Amino acid sequence: MSYSKSKSTKRFSFGINRNPTAKRAGSNSVTIATNSEEGRYAGATTSLTMTVKEASALQNFLNENLESSTSI
Repeated sequence: MSYSKSKSTKRFSFGINRNPTAKRAGSNSVTIATNSEEGRYAGATTSLTMTVKEASALQNFLNENLESSTSI
């Protein structure tokens, strides 16, 4: 079963597309894109697309290194 979800914040847009039966490259991907905002990210929108496996590795890295009790 296909799964597609997106979320936007003031500065970023996030998206995920999963299709466990698809064998086509790019059918299981995670995208992070910048949203144009006055004073930030002037010019073209920048986006990063990665496989779900790569996104999972990023998630593990962030979970290990960002503590919920740490304030920035």
